Amino acid sequence: MAISSAGIGSGLDVAKIVEQMVAAEKTPLRKLEVRADSVKTQISTYGEIKSLTSKLGDIVSKLTRDSAWNGVNISSSNTTLSGTMTGIASPGTYSIKVTQLAQAQTTIIGSEIAAALAKDETMDSSGKMTLTMGATIKEIDISSADTLSKIAVKVNEAGMGIQASVITDVDGKERLMLRSKETGTDKAFSVTIDPALSKLGQAEAQPAGNARIELNGVQVESSSNTFANTVPGMSFTATELTTNTATLTVKLDTEGMKKNIQEFVEAYNALNELLAKSTKAVRTADGKMDEAAQLTGSGILQGDSATVSLQNSLRMLTMGISGSNGAYKNLSSIGIQMLEGGTLSIDNTKLDKALTSVDDLKGLFANKADGLGQNGGIAVNFKNLTDKLLAYDGTLNSKDDALQKVLKSNSDAQNKVNERAMVLEERLYKQYTALDVKMASLNSLSTYVTQMVTNWNKSK
Repeated sequence: MAISSAGIGSGLDVAKIVEQMVAAEKTPLRKLEVRADSVKTQISTYGEIKSLTSKLGDIVSKLTRDSAWNGVNISSSNTTLSGTMTGIASPGTYSIKVTQLAQAQTTIIGSEIAAALAKDETMDSSGKMTLTMGATIKEIDISSADTLSKIAVKVNEAGMGIQASVITDVDGKERLMLRSKETGTDKAFSVTIDPALSKLGQAEAQPAGNARIELNGVQVESSSNTFANTVPGMSFTATELTTNTATLTVKLDTEGMKKNIQEFVEAYNALNELLAKSTKAVRTADGKMDEAAQLTGSGILQGDSATVSLQNSLRMLTMGISGSNGAYKNLSSIGIQMLEGGTLSIDNTKLDKALTSVDDLKGLFANKADGLGQNGGIAVNFKNLTDKLLAYDGTLNSKDDALQKVLKSNSDAQNKVNERAMVLEERLYKQYTALDVKMASLNSLSTYVTQMVTNWNKSK
């Protein structure tokens, strides 16, 4: 608050006096602001810790599931034969020879030359066309005014799984073609035409057929060129006949397993690096805490018991013994070592060797905990820890809530300091304004008295 007239009567530099006194009142504000910045950095750091813990939790959760260890790759020696995963397929080699591809039935109505019709020629008589596919039978009413195009529309609207179209030959004559929408003998159909519809002529069919292969010497058929249920967990598709036997090979996806383990190590290292940075001692040359460095996150959580406990818990889990009955009991046994500072390092040669024994490797990571929650695999133990940390009432959320309360309290304290300073400023300006009024009155009286004395002296 500023009053432009203050100081006029007294001759004092009121604005400067008030400014200095208000600044003195605000002295605690600087310490509160520094503390607020520190708390904000701690909140931000805990947000990063929470994010990295969540990422680590997602990765170890994947390593606890069977799907992480049952994945396979399918390769083919012939590009016309391809396989895809549909479930859990067992590793193996399959010799396949494609002897027949599936085909859909095609029926030409009016196939004989004499029965071909001119474009948009009408039937001139009425009758029925009966379509039969399996147990489904539908009769299509045909009027004397219908053309082949109109009959095709009626067939398509019948919903029999039969596609009708009109084809035109080199002479411009039209014929009606019916084709099953799906391949295989179970989609074969028949067509019966009333004698009254003599213009349609006879129906000539190219029969439906199943795809046939020899699988390891065994004859197998499929209504389509895709064999979906022949080998459990795998589907394969043929696009051409093969003169030579092709080979489909199903192998465990050890590269995918290795990638998952590498992602676990990377996620752990990222979290460990952040924890190490935030808890290390950061001091100036005279041994005091380096506040500037802390505002960048370095050492911001030094001495924080929750953070130190988290850091120790993570490191203990990497060194712990798995409850697996397999050959591998800890991470070092598969080539994952802890370096100085807690960083994990992978010996790829040793890990590749461990990947030749997938069951043992799976046991190391995914072994289920017993009834007491003990003897679980490394990934299982990590998942239990991350779940607890990320729970609604877990360490990370509780710590964030506590810091938010500290920040709120700090903000309230800053507001109180500013309010006190504002009240002091208003009071001081009121006091100095009153002083100015009094001084102005006294100065006026002094001037009057001086004038009176001067006049008295003149009269004498």
